[in-house]
Amino acid sequence: METRTLKLKNKLGMHARAAAAFVKVAQQFKAEIYLVHKGQTANGKSILGILTIACPRGGMLTIKADGVDAFKALEALENLIENKFGED
Repeated sequence: METRTLKLKNKLGMHARAAAAFVKVAQQFKAEIYLVHKGQTANGKSILGILTIACPRGGMLTIKADGVDAFKALEALENLIENKFGED
């Protein structure tokens, strides 16, 4: 299992548009992807799941990926977050 912890830098944190962008990227990979914020875990391929963890701007988000393409999935998702989901 691959794991990365990242800080959300976009203005609104993990809101609906950001969650949709995250899921769109996550679904391109076979790996199982999970998000963890303050002890809550969500399926990284579920918009509703991601929204339930309510990670705000500046919040720390841990991404876990398990599967044959887990490393590539984390690279793509980290790039998305570091680029503020294409916002700002």
